[in-house]
Amino acid sequence: MKKSSVWKIVKNSAYQTLNPIINVLVKIGITPNGVTIIGFLITIGSAVILIAGAELGAKGDTRYITWFGVILLLAGVFDMLDGQLARKTNQMTKFGALFDSVIDRYSEMIMFFGIAYYLVSYHYLLSGVFAFIAMIGSIMVSYVRARAEGLGEDCKIGIMQRPERVLTIGITAILYGVISHFTGEFKIDVDWLPMPLFENISIFTIPIFILAVLTNYTAFQRLNHCRKRM
Repeated sequence: MKKSSVWKIVKNSAYQTLNPIINVLVKIGITPNGVTIIGFLITIGSAVILIAGAELGAKGDTRYITWFGVILLLAGVFDMLDGQLARKTNQMTKFGALFDSVIDRYSEMIMFFGIAYYLVSYHYLLSGVFAFIAMIGSIMVSYVRARAEGLGEDCKIGIMQRPERVLTIGITAILYGVISHFTGEFKIDVDWLPMPLFENISIFTIPIFILAVLTNYTAFQRLNHCRKRM
């Protein structure tokens, strides 16, 4: 089964699970743009937790990254709800689509800012750089699609789109906390390396490195797709 088909099945299952929440939102009378703003504020909250961890926490304290992951996934739920709510209530507008896209970009930049701030504050400088590179790739993935569609070309291909990025970061942040809780602090040192080859936080930072590679690969993948089509 192709990746796109699997992802479509997963998304449809998730939307069906969220239907009761959407029905509640319809009864409350909240607008899709209102849901978008709520998700944005929750994302800001996730970044604030990392900044608080950098300023008030201690190196090796897993709670901040763990709660960051939990809250980030909650924000991802609201990111799924706004479009569904718009379709269910027949409130789909061009401005709503634009507003959602703009807020999504701000959300990602704020998320990566929080990650980079936390990592650099505890001297994980290389991981902080990769977080910044992952942010660049994430923005370019969305930009290439938007620019291509503005020129009349569909461009939704790619292996690391926004839902995959949020899930990757959120899930690995939680895994870092859960695994560290059971294993305690551990690291693998190699004499010729100035840093540990692997330690607890690598559960969180290695996926960020992978994101840095795959987001930029996806941006060029989309660019190459458009080159062939155009």
